Order: sequence, then structure tokens, then C-alpha cells
Amino acid sequence: MGRENMNDILKRRMGAAQQASELQVSDEAYTQIFQKPLPAAKSRICELPIRKLRPFFTADIGFHPYPPDKLKAFSEQLAQEGLFERIIVREIPLLDCYEILAGHNRTEAGKMAGWETIPAEIVEADDDRAITIAISTNLLRRQGLTIVERGKAYKALLDAKNRCGQRNAGAETFGDSRQRYNARTIVADFFGVTEYEIRKAIKLTQLIPALADIVENKPKQLNLACADLVADYDSETQEAFIEMCTMEGYQLNKSTVQHIRSECPPPSAPRHLIFAAWRAARAKAERRMREPPKKITFERKQFAPYLDQFQSDQEIAALFLEFLKQRAG
Repeated sequence: MGRENMNDILKRRMGAAQQASELQVSDEAYTQIFQKPLPAAKSRICELPIRKLRPFFTADIGFHPYPPDKLKAFSEQLAQEGLFERIIVREIPLLDCYEILAGHNRTEAGKMAGWETIPAEIVEADDDRAITIAISTNLLRRQGLTIVERGKAYKALLDAKNRCGQRNAGAETFGDSRQRYNARTIVADFFGVTEYEIRKAIKLTQLIPALADIVENKPKQLNLACADLVADYDSETQEAFIEMCTMEGYQLNKSTVQHIRSECPPPSAPRHLIFAAWRAARAKAERRMREPPKKITFERKQFAPYLDQFQSDQEIAALFLEFLKQRAG
């Protein structure tokens, strides 16, 4: 599928997501990605005590909560205008409480506003549907998501889809061969992105938390090209890159990381060898900066009145070289 078509699909889905409810969007994703029918039981709408709500725990979907200032502003908005969209929850078996599938920030803002209850929709959901509800509208509605947040969301969906495929392998009810194609293709088609974008985002989830935080909040210290290379190392080896990223006055660049990888191939390398390769790459870069330039350039307009008599730049260069020889002699 061409990139322009992908963008058109994403724009249409984003527009639809703004108009449709979270549950409608999520259920469209669930039926398309998992190829399973929705539960027969209808959802129930009610007011739930906030004290009975638990954060989503079925999978690591990676979305960050609102920062304190944004949450405070949201809380003030709820206090004045009320809640425009109910949260979505499912019952936790054997416990008198509920897992939040959508609406964590709404719940926290309501709590901050002094609410004891919050409007909720209780749904019947297996883990696959729960994960889809928790992820789909965030991916379509929230434009400020970081690439690491998106990577964790895609990974959670793909893991669930692959588990679903394994459970249904060989079953007649799983559908025809067109429904059996790569899970990443199915997810990419629904969200209007490329498989390459999904692969790159998921790869960054391999970063240790400290490096992921730098990528998300201080990208100049660790850009995506460098992060992609560092992600190939194991957790212990990645620890060495934290100091490199945070050194004052020095920015880790792709050529330096490539040199480190050539000297210390992933997935694992001793810390002292990583730093030795880093120092060697920096020394080489500093020597290169001190070297005289390979080309001499001039502002052509300064010499324009004198250049009309020459046929080519080569002729000008030959004349200048002859002048330098005479001057040196």
C-alpha cells in the first residue's frame, strides 16, 4: 500500500475516531484485527465509586499519564463542565472492583476535582478486547504520543494478536487464508501506518527506561538514529550509553555509535570496551575537525568583474596555482 494511501486511511480513521465513541472505535479495531465476534452481552452504564477502580494491568501499553499541570487544568474543566465521555471498565473476577480500560486521566482528574463517583460503561471483554479498548483510541486521537509510547502500544497489540493466532491455528473458525496474514500487516492497515514505522517504534521499546526517557524528553541528547542502534544492545550494555548522552557539551551522533558497534558488536560488550571505542571515536572526530579543509572556496560575486575573461573554473584554478607558485618562489 502506498504512503499516500496510508495517510488517507489514517486521516479518515482519526476523523471517525473524533466523531465515534471510544467503544465504537475500539470494537471496529477488535473485529478487524482479531477477527472475533463481539460478546453477546450488552454493556452497562452506571456511576462507579472511584475507590473501586484499578489502573489497566492486563498488558504494558506504555501510555504516560497527563503531567501534573495538564491534569490540574483538566480537573478544573471537569469541575466546571462535567464529563463528556464515560470511562470504560471491566469487572475484575472475584473482586468488587473494576479495571480501567479507557479513562485513566479522566478518573485522576475527577478524583482531583473531589468526585467520589464517575460515569462508567461496564463491558464484557476478554484480554484481547481489553487491550484493544485500552490502545486504539489513544493511537488515533492523541497526537502527542512519543514513538516509545506508540511502540509499546503496537507491541501489546501484536503480542495479543499473535497469541490469538496460536490459539486458533488450524481451527476452521479462524477464517480463510486472507485473514491469516502477518499480524503486523493487519495492525498497520487498521491504523494507517507502515510496517516499517511499527518495527522501528517497537524496536525502541528495547531501550532501558533511562534511555527511553532521554529519547522522549531530551531527543537532542539521543536522537532516533542513535537510539535505534543502541537498542540492539542488552540492558547491561545500554547502561554505558547513559553517561555519553548526558555529558555536557557533547552530543552523541550516529557516526560515533556506528564506530562503537564496529568495535563492540551487539548484543553485549564490557563497559570498559564500550567507553574505549567511544573515546577513540571522539578523538578521531576531533582530529578531523583540526585538519585543514580539502577544498578552498571563495565568494564568487567578489571576483565577478574579473572572471568574464575565463572559460572555466579549471582555468581560474590553474591561474591561481601559478600565482601561488610564483609568490612562494
